[in-house]
Amino acid sequence: MRILITGICGFVGSTLARTFAQSGAGHQLFGFDNFIRPGSETNRAELKRLGVRLFHGDLRNASDLESLPAVDWVIDAAANPSVLAGVDGRTSSRQLVEHNLGGTVNMLEFCKQHRAGFVLLSTSRVYSIAPLAALPVEAHEGAFRPTTGAALPAGLSAAGVTEAFATMAPISLYGSTKLASEALALEYGATFNLPVFVNRCGVLAGAGQFGRADQGIFAYWLNSHLRRRPLKYIGFGGHGHQVRDCLHPRDLAPLLEKQFAAPALAAEDRIVNVSGGAASARSLRQLTDWCDARFGKHAVAADTTPRPFDIPWIVLDHAKATRLWQWQPQTPTTAILDEIAAHAQAHPDWLDLSAPL
Repeated sequence: MRILITGICGFVGSTLARTFAQSGAGHQLFGFDNFIRPGSETNRAELKRLGVRLFHGDLRNASDLESLPAVDWVIDAAANPSVLAGVDGRTSSRQLVEHNLGGTVNMLEFCKQHRAGFVLLSTSRVYSIAPLAALPVEAHEGAFRPTTGAALPAGLSAAGVTEAFATMAPISLYGSTKLASEALALEYGATFNLPVFVNRCGVLAGAGQFGRADQGIFAYWLNSHLRRRPLKYIGFGGHGHQVRDCLHPRDLAPLLEKQFAAPALAAEDRIVNVSGGAASARSLRQLTDWCDARFGKHAVAADTTPRPFDIPWIVLDHAKATRLWQWQPQTPTTAILDEIAAHAQAHPDWLDLSAPL
């Protein structure tokens, strides 16, 4: 199988490339990256050593794709993954749309030209903010959970948010570019008879993830705690009870292998949530407790000021992926945290290396 991974020198892309290269499946791997993100250069040498052929270019420029070889599948892991992108002053709204949506269009045209399948790594942030922000929650053991006995929105239970949950705006500029990319990918698949799959990922985490609070919160929190850098619980009373799930990106590889070999599926079965699920979920308070036990005590400040797009609890329910693909996450959260901690201890400059320019 000839596989092209976009954003291959980012955390998710490079992890998938290493996983495929070391699997013994015999895939030919190609990668495309613009190296715009701080830290992405750190993955280049290892990927080349593993036999991955790398191409430097920008997905926003269609002409940059002309030198790419024909492949059987494209895994689109290239995106500005911050929910604050376009509003935080680091990236303009136009740049966000050009990266996340314009880049998808160019890759879909590439797939049409070469008759390649397309896998879009999407996000939990395509789900509507308003009902998630208004979700009735209660604190339990240092973390929010849906209030016991409360009426919950359609498509949501204690097990998490399902694919049936609302995707109506507002979902953030980032979320809307990913949702639009999903729609276009499925349209290209139907119109040009291309296999297309959309995997809505929960929070992806592991060693080597770039330490950004708005993107790699688990890596950022552990690295910052270890280095005694300032940390804050923002919003929700400043208690750190807000909850996210956690998935190692290498656990995506078995699912992708099954999708590569899948027969024709109905359109509604081409979108699945892929996450660590409720068993993986942790709050910031619980992360701090873990760090205190591992690294020693470190005080976290409270800031009750709300931020745009913040929600108290979001966990993706991966039951559909389990039913369709017999897929389950393989790496428990404790193992992910141990991996991040070991990497942080071995790389004291990691936060500075992966910080915004």
